[in-house]
Amino acid sequence: MGKMIKVGMADLQLCKSPDAITTLGLGSCVGIAVRDPVKKIGGLAHIMLPDSTKIQNNSSKPKFADTGIAELVNLMLKEGAVQSRIVAKIAGGAQMFSFQNKSELVSIGDRNVEASKLKLKEMGIRILAEDTGANYGRTVEFYPETGEFLIKAVGKAPKTI
Repeated sequence: MGKMIKVGMADLQLCKSPDAITTLGLGSCVGIAVRDPVKKIGGLAHIMLPDSTKIQNNSSKPKFADTGIAELVNLMLKEGAVQSRIVAKIAGGAQMFSFQNKSELVSIGDRNVEASKLKLKEMGIRILAEDTGANYGRTVEFYPETGEFLIKAVGKAPKTI
């Protein structure tokens, strides 16, 4: 077992086997794990918002689904991954608070999941598994060697997708 690489909020990192990669506290945020199973290269993005075009003077690519996923895949390609082999798993996008009014702010988790799926589809990247929605936060660990995506949540048994 290698080292565990940490990804912060609005951040992304690459990871090569035997190392693993983790991010904490996915509430309405989405963790997108991508992997080239032949090269055993992976990456994880912790996105906060769905669409970079809605924010002026934006310089943080990892913060958004549209720019963060593209950036992560580009970094993988530079390390020798082949785009046609890249697959994904996603987690997060929870509805953390309950309100009467379903405003855009309240539904940010759903919008993050939808935007992540759309960007992956646009890039021809197949989603193998997901653990999204509900009303609880998640911490995830991704292992590029095997493709295992471990999901941990308070009060719930850990599960691997």
